[in-house]
Amino acid sequence: MQQLAPLYPDHIDTMQTRTREALQREGIDGLVIHSGQSKRMFLDDNHYPFHVNPQFKAWLPVIDNPNCWLVVDGQSKPKLIFYRPEDFWHFVPAEPDTYWSGQFEIVMLKHADAVEKHLPFDKARYAYIGEYIEVARALGFDNINPDRVLNYLHYQRAYKTDYELECMRESNRIAVNGHKAAKQAFESGASEFDINLAYANATRHGDNDVPYTGIVALNENAAILHYMVRDKTAPDEHRSFLIDAGANFNGYAADITRTYTTQGGLFADMIKAVDNITLSLIENLKPGVSYVDIHVMAHQLLAQTLQDVGLINLPSDDILAQQLTTPFFPHGIGHFLGLQVHDVGGHAADDRGTPKAPPEEHPFLRCTRTVEARQVFTIEPGFYCIPSLLAELKSSEKSKYINWDVVDALRPYGGIRIEDNVIVHRERNENMTREMGLE
Repeated sequence: MQQLAPLYPDHIDTMQTRTREALQREGIDGLVIHSGQSKRMFLDDNHYPFHVNPQFKAWLPVIDNPNCWLVVDGQSKPKLIFYRPEDFWHFVPAEPDTYWSGQFEIVMLKHADAVEKHLPFDKARYAYIGEYIEVARALGFDNINPDRVLNYLHYQRAYKTDYELECMRESNRIAVNGHKAAKQAFESGASEFDINLAYANATRHGDNDVPYTGIVALNENAAILHYMVRDKTAPDEHRSFLIDAGANFNGYAADITRTYTTQGGLFADMIKAVDNITLSLIENLKPGVSYVDIHVMAHQLLAQTLQDVGLINLPSDDILAQQLTTPFFPHGIGHFLGLQVHDVGGHAADDRGTPKAPPEEHPFLRCTRTVEARQVFTIEPGFYCIPSLLAELKSSEKSKYINWDVVDALRPYGGIRIEDNVIVHRERNENMTREMGLE
């Protein structure tokens, strides 16, 4: 993408600035960041799909090449040790020659086990960043994944550069294409398996390209929060469809959810209500607001909805006081989004890693930070008829407040989730998902 080229040098400048501060806190000279290694399956000669170290792809969009290394000190030109073996069994990547390659001193590595000659001689002054601890120790590193460094870098990851925001717009564009294709497949009566194929075809993403395993759930399956089955047989009736699926561009994730129905009536009204809740929450997602308050607001709005449709026979304030929204909405309102789907730093009170846990009554909330400009969030309220949670509710004293006829009318549809990806700017919010054309 041509628009990335002019943005990338400033991204590297930001990464250098962050690195200098992290090194000063640790009292060392530099970081050696490992892209990772290919992992062989147990008792097999095949390998698991490769997933790059997020701290590596934070610097550059090399996301599919193991055995690469970065040497950075926050001042000198970063050194990229790029793995390019002589191999007729596997694909060998081309030498880097693109908009980002000029920002690095690039050294080619033919043999993965010969990397030591390209690394700093005095390992005591450098920290290894990666998951292969035995490799790091064999190379002579004693300082491995230091907390002071990672806490600072993770906290700063919440603030996206212009380059990163442009990558995330593109990942949303790709995902939106997939969602539109999946909706058409649902409306044509396809199975979960075939709907997922339609999504993959539209995004041009295989199973190893997507940032997470997508959820493609028909009817009651939409009540399973992390449903992964993808039934190959289409049901006799297509009542409802929930799809939670993303896309990847240059290592940056999109994470979008939509729910549809072929029928009118109460469930269709509930989809519209949850969609309105999503938009209301996004409108209130502003710098200076606690993300916890956005989550609490979601429960307030859902309580009013459950009162309005007659599902709970209490005023909305009493519904909240009795915590009766939780069985129908048991997860958090969203999370940071970026290099990882559930991006890091959500529970940090500061850049030194002081924990800021979610409230006791909302333990699954993934972010407790104060909202600031250049942060990117998902907003994903939901409503579900989850059998185990409903059974627990029905056996409790609170059962008397529930209109079980309404619940039973909604059970065959499973559940609803509407999820958008939002960039917070100083004066406005940018709903990437809607602006790419997904309603």
